[in-house]
Amino acid sequence: MLEGLINPIFAPLLKLPMLLAIGIIAFLVSLIITLVYKFTTNQDLMKRLKTEMKEFQKEIKELKHDPEKAMEVNKKAMESNMKYMMQSMKSTLFTFLPIIIIFGWMNAYIAFEPILPGQEFTTTVLLDGNFKNGNIELIAPVDVEIMSDNPKTIEDGKAIWLLKGKAGEYLLEYNFQGKSYLKELLISSSQEYSKPLKKVNDGFVKSVSIDNKPMKVLNLFGWKVGWLGTYIIFSLIFSMTLRKIIKVY
Repeated sequence: MLEGLINPIFAPLLKLPMLLAIGIIAFLVSLIITLVYKFTTNQDLMKRLKTEMKEFQKEIKELKHDPEKAMEVNKKAMESNMKYMMQSMKSTLFTFLPIIIIFGWMNAYIAFEPILPGQEFTTTVLLDGNFKNGNIELIAPVDVEIMSDNPKTIEDGKAIWLLKGKAGEYLLEYNFQGKSYLKELLISSSQEYSKPLKKVNDGFVKSVSIDNKPMKVLNLFGWKVGWLGTYIIFSLIFSMTLRKIIKVY
């Protein structure tokens, strides 16, 4: 039910540049979490506990030459910290499930690049360790062109085909040792794709995959960051900023 509510809200963001889309999602989620935190916790108590912990930390530094008293102050600091954490847990109970669903949606729609019409891509069958040679046949729909040898000879415990096709939803069929394996394929000019990896583990085949390229959203001085890393960076920035603006302790 929650996914049905989330998709109409976030799906239009897929038409935007991916960096902007993730930034907007991170801002909205951070805003919701901050507001829930503010109104589900006793902010007067949180402020007092935070002040206490700072004072205890200052005392501990001043008592570094008196370990016994420092231990007593540290014990009080831990008690205040535990009370603070228990208060914080209240907001987590309200936000945990929605956040998990939002992360699931992001993983399903923006973790990988789509397979575009006319774009060359690969599909891979990973075999069980006992199968190091032999052939696997790939059967593809009419609008999907197989550009590799077919049947394909197993090399290094796997078989890889090069394909391209027209926009559409398809089923690829892989035949090996008298068994048939199916894998969904989505070719689209929009930001959408079928789940790239299908685990099998039947003693013959470990997995079948469409080799979509992982989505790289942010480039930090040559370090290319995926959707999750980008989200975390934005989320930390927005959370710290919003907590100061809304005055959340």
